[in-house]
Amino acid sequence: MTPPTPTPEPASDKSAATSAYRTEHQRDVVNRLKRIEGQVRGLIDMVESGRPCEDVAQQMSAARKAMDKTFYRMMACTVMEAVTSSESELDTFREVERSTRILEKYA
Repeated sequence: MTPPTPTPEPASDKSAATSAYRTEHQRDVVNRLKRIEGQVRGLIDMVESGRPCEDVAQQMSAARKAMDKTFYRMMACTVMEAVTSSESELDTFREVERSTRILEKYA
């Protein structure tokens, strides 16, 4: 059985869906960054209170990993925007390649 062919979304529906995704995504990234900000403040308190270096290192590692995950979530948004905003398959490939180069540069 052949799967049904999806009907293309009208441009306005596509824009609305992209906008909703972007808004939700931004909220997620901001919340992650606020949690990381709290972790960094906790690290400062740990250092100032003389906590053992190993404890501080463990928390630094957790903050670093949280930042990495947030970076990858941001890059996922870049790829999604590239796919949804491209007018042609060639544009999509170009935009995904551009996102790949950003990952290679900053990851």
